[in-house]
Amino acid sequence: MSPFLTVADSKRAFHAAFPHVISPLYRRLVDELLVELHLLSKQRGFQADPLFALGLVQVFDMGTRGYRPEEQTSELFSALCAACGLDAAALRAQRDQALASMGQHSVEQVKTWIDSQGVGAPELLREALANVRRDDFHYSRLMAVGLLALLEEARGADSMDPQTLRQFAHETAASMGLLKDRVDKDLALYASNLEKLSQAVELMEETVAADRRRKERLLTAEAPESPEAG
Repeated sequence: MSPFLTVADSKRAFHAAFPHVISPLYRRLVDELLVELHLLSKQRGFQADPLFALGLVQVFDMGTRGYRPEEQTSELFSALCAACGLDAAALRAQRDQALASMGQHSVEQVKTWIDSQGVGAPELLREALANVRRDDFHYSRLMAVGLLALLEEARGADSMDPQTLRQFAHETAASMGLLKDRVDKDLALYASNLEKLSQAVELMEETVAADRRRKERLLTAEAPESPEAG
């Protein structure tokens, strides 16, 4: 992406690629991601490593739950990425490969790999560790979310309560060399936003269902009575 392109340029590119009306419930998420991705693309030390890919896809997929029409979400993600010089298909492929690599490994193994500088770890995790240890590394909250998503996919994670798993993610991030306070703040905000969105989606679905029932009752009341058989 050209260093001279502004946020307004990225927004224009996005709306050109996605000329659809976005519900107010999801507009804030889209705007925040668009600005965040634009700013990241300007950072010299930023690299779209597997943790970033995991975090971005996780935030987008969880943040667009309940989006209608559902078939537009793929186009929406592609437009967001393309507007900031990112390849949506490549990011999803990175994410899928990272999750697939975790299926047979435990959360404890992830910590062991990181403590041993990546020895024995899957290639994508070694790539993420190498990125974090670069002198010009640029941190993104999406990497913290990506680390949590990676741990959630590991064997044994489903038996851990969310708070315990999040604490494990904090400790793992610290072992990687990430700032623990920053990761703690980012993961806490992520969890809070998910809860708020879940409540908003539930309320929206209840409102839509109630409106549908009201219309059905009106139609039933207004329907002409069928003539009695003579």
